[in-house]
Amino acid sequence: MVSFDNTENAFKAKSDFDLKKSYWLFKMISNPALVKFGAKTAPIGLAIGFKGLIKNTIFKQFVGGETIHDCDRTIAELGKYNIGTILDYSVEGKESEADFDACLKETIETIHKAKNDKHIPFCVFKVTGLARFSLLEKVTAKEILSEVEFKEYERVKQRVYLICKEAHQNNQPLFIDAEESWIQQAIDDLADENMALFNKEKAIVYNTFQLYRKDRLGFLKQTIAKAISGGFHVGAKLVRGAYMEKERERAIEKNYPSPIQDTKENSDRDYNSALEECIKNINMMGLCAGTHNEQSSLFLTELMAKNNIPNSDKRIFFSQLLGMSDHISYNLTLAGYNVSKYVPYGPVKEVLPYLIRRAQENTSVKGQTGRELSLIIKEKERRKAK
Repeated sequence: MVSFDNTENAFKAKSDFDLKKSYWLFKMISNPALVKFGAKTAPIGLAIGFKGLIKNTIFKQFVGGETIHDCDRTIAELGKYNIGTILDYSVEGKESEADFDACLKETIETIHKAKNDKHIPFCVFKVTGLARFSLLEKVTAKEILSEVEFKEYERVKQRVYLICKEAHQNNQPLFIDAEESWIQQAIDDLADENMALFNKEKAIVYNTFQLYRKDRLGFLKQTIAKAISGGFHVGAKLVRGAYMEKERERAIEKNYPSPIQDTKENSDRDYNSALEECIKNINMMGLCAGTHNEQSSLFLTELMAKNNIPNSDKRIFFSQLLGMSDHISYNLTLAGYNVSKYVPYGPVKEVLPYLIRRAQENTSVKGQTGRELSLIIKEKERRKAK
């Protein structure tokens, strides 16, 4: 039985100084008013010379570095404890073809880097790094594209195809991130198309299923059924989701039913049901449980034991974000499970949207920051008593 209470294991990679810095950071982001203020002022602060402050605080906690090579230290540090790195070039919301091609090139570079490093089990990309948001919105809404837009979308599909093909040729599993619901159908279609092409022998291309959405458990079941009839494997990264506030606000503003679950309990129920669905079909799947939830993590360990699946089975990974839930990551890896950390990287300015989401998630998810703080305090006291 895995226990997540052991803070000595959870923070063994952190010096006293690092622990103190984490304490003050989580203390700050436990204040919703401060997070709201920071989200508005951080871009201005960056523009007027506060890059160093951002880089040495929230950036350092949640990001691997500004370049792929900056991440080497984080990759090696995590690797020491048998924790893998998921390299994520966290640039999104671009508008130009040059930016999209640069993102394509960088994502392919992460695949090449991962191929030669046993500590990088997955790579990942966001489709919004390769396409205009408004174009994805139009495709999802099934609006008719102009001739220019049609050609533009063909280029988007080609970029996604080239990344997935490169991953397949290098035998390197790859996640396609989920994003806002009003562009997600376009992303799902791209994921399905490439899973059917490249997952014939095993899961290489993974789609991401956000279980805080009411319809995603059903969609996961549909995807599995499609794969069974189409003769390919499903790659499934299961998360709860990261756009809750934005999703609810848009639903109110545009007067449609919110796609987000009405209660946290409903999200938890669907998440655990999705885990059951994946384990039931594990012979034609790859599963990554991306969660900071102790109960879901324990539930997956129990499902594996019940189905006689070894802790180290490479078809199943647990994953948490860099800088968060180390008590889950480090205790799982010590018990012999496959564990990875999501390690975003990119220029400070480009990674800012990701950092703001992390701060907002910590304040909006019930008990998230309080839990991180209480664990840090417990470890500080343990070290003091030594």
